[in-house]
Amino acid sequence: MQSYLTAAVGLALVLWPSLWASSRHLVTLVHEAGHALAAVLSGRTLASIRLHSDTSGLTVSSGKRTGPGMVFTAAAGYPAPAIVGLAVAALIGMDRPVWALFAGLFVLALMLLHIRNWFGLFLILVVGTVTATLVTVASAVLQGGVAMLMAWFLLLAAPRPIFEMWHQRRMRHTRTSDVDILARITGIPALVWALLLLVFNVGALVLGTWLLLPGLPR
Repeated sequence: MQSYLTAAVGLALVLWPSLWASSRHLVTLVHEAGHALAAVLSGRTLASIRLHSDTSGLTVSSGKRTGPGMVFTAAAGYPAPAIVGLAVAALIGMDRPVWALFAGLFVLALMLLHIRNWFGLFLILVVGTVTATLVTVASAVLQGGVAMLMAWFLLLAAPRPIFEMWHQRRMRHTRTSDVDILARITGIPALVWALLLLVFNVGALVLGTWLLLPGLPR
């Protein structure tokens, strides 16, 4: 029952415009964390992370402007919410939801070192305070419920920013999105990159649904 209830709440957070206007900040946070982690793992130097009040974000790193490291860094943002959602779902399946909260605190602490604007700092501190409170004083039942809601929300939310990005790209005639950067580096059209990222996120949602919903064939 808890899984279905949290799925319904997660879906409302994604589809209800007034809720999405606020909940999308969490998606942006995870998106930029994906860029940042990929930059570090690929040997680039992470310079700054910015999270803006309009739910946009920017992660800046230095290093080669082309090559596998830059491709990995540019491609890591949009799949990050789906990957995190799957990881949380897996931890729930292992009966370790609190591990997801601890991991979130660790990532937020690392991001705090590289945040370079006031709204980003405010957002990190708010999310970090809520997460720390859940870890320290919440019951195991509440921790499990929040972790499940987090998994559902991130999995359900992951495809939507790709549609929003493509819509803004067409309306504003801008070519500065992640898929445009990937297109310039690889020569593969931006549309192909957008479709690949969308397929990945939808696939993650299908797998996450299989992990989270009871009664499905195992």
